[in-house]
Amino acid sequence: MSYILALDQGTTSTRAIIFDGDLRVVSVAQEEFPQLYPASGWVEHDPEEIWRTVLTTVQTALGTAGLDAKDIAALGITNQRETTVVWDRVTGVPIHNAIVWQDRRTAPACAALHAAGHEAMIAARTGLLLDPYFSGTKLAWLLENVPGAAERALRGDLAFGTIDSYLIWQLTGGKVHATDATNAARTLLYDIGRNAWDAEICALLNVPMGLLPEVKDCADDYGVTDPALFGAEIPILGVAGDQQAATVGQACFTPGMMKSTYGTGCFALLNTGAERVASQNRLLTTIAYRLDGQTTYALEGSIFIAGAVVQWLRDGLKVIAQAAETQGLAEAADPAQGLVLVPAFTGLGAPYWNPDCRGAVFGLTRNSGPAEFARAALESVGLQTRDLLEAMRADWGSAAEGVLRVDGGMAASDWTMQFLADILGAPVDRPVVTETTALGAAYLAGLKAGICPPPDQFAARWALERRFTPALPRAERNAKYARWQRAVQAAMAV
Repeated sequence: MSYILALDQGTTSTRAIIFDGDLRVVSVAQEEFPQLYPASGWVEHDPEEIWRTVLTTVQTALGTAGLDAKDIAALGITNQRETTVVWDRVTGVPIHNAIVWQDRRTAPACAALHAAGHEAMIAARTGLLLDPYFSGTKLAWLLENVPGAAERALRGDLAFGTIDSYLIWQLTGGKVHATDATNAARTLLYDIGRNAWDAEICALLNVPMGLLPEVKDCADDYGVTDPALFGAEIPILGVAGDQQAATVGQACFTPGMMKSTYGTGCFALLNTGAERVASQNRLLTTIAYRLDGQTTYALEGSIFIAGAVVQWLRDGLKVIAQAAETQGLAEAADPAQGLVLVPAFTGLGAPYWNPDCRGAVFGLTRNSGPAEFARAALESVGLQTRDLLEAMRADWGSAAEGVLRVDGGMAASDWTMQFLADILGAPVDRPVVTETTALGAAYLAGLKAGICPPPDQFAARWALERRFTPALPRAERNAKYARWQRAVQAAMAV
């Protein structure tokens, strides 16, 4: 019984991946679910639809592997962070759709808190900035706008959680209401220095603390699944937000190590060890992981649109049928045109934090076509990443000058990764296993179960598939980046 099940609940799909005791993939099942856009800048998910995809993908993964639930020694969960769910403690039924991390509806509330002078206190305690990205103002919106929610919350009838908490509740049949330190650190309600919910911030947002889950280590006991779900109990032993799980999966256990994950968005984390580094360049200070009660911190840069820009080419403009077509188009594009795409479809994240900015394209000519749009879309991911690394270098110094480890769907594109190395002027390492988010969740669960080795031994197993080294001359690299910076400033000025 040495198999580990990882649930990777992402923004656009749910995946169940079964690993063996050596963390080799045995089977994978994936299912997409609908994205809901009830108003401009609003993004929602149906939590019950997410729960349905969890059940079906687990059952499919078990069936494909020829395994039963009793063969699974541990379950690890990783999830889209900040996405906010409130549900009834008796029935488990959500009171509203989940408000997704990309959602911008609480921008006025964040602006009001900023104007009232609360950002410095909130940033000092949570490491976060006042932005609609985080869960706290989403939760406040639900309590204020769903009829009867505030009263039910005060009576103790409701529970709040990010997606991990909601799934733990459902998996355990309502027996466990918990989250891990990395997800708690993204709520705007959690003091990452004291490792405790912050009563003053909760009061500021009119959030009753009885709504909040218990906070545990990333490798910890989160109860067992209801045997009626899969035929036998499965211990839930690991939880981490997706970007922190990827940090673990990339074995970034040493201060100064960096990883960047390219999924719907792009998220770069720099391990700062036991030291909380307060960013002077509008990055986030967050928890990388917490093991055996010991907290490791990170600087994080969050980009809202990375892989989503390719989805836009496919589903919005309909210039491609599959994401993989972008590489061939980018190679065929006329580089002399120099299109710049600022993909601020849901505002700009770090280091700008402008929720009202919207996307823009600069440098259009009559000859601009699908190839040029594809190239500009892929380049926008690298250019945004450079924004993050410039800020990290300023905050952390020369220690952040090293290699960047990459993962996620877009990391499979050689063209995109070569451009990333070129625009950063730094090596980019792609591992043999690029599904590092699920790998990190599986490792955490396996660590608690006694199946997986300690972090230093796990790190020794990390294997390089390819290193991309910079080939673009410094002057050309910097000129391209300066053009990007001008485009961003112009987009924000509209």
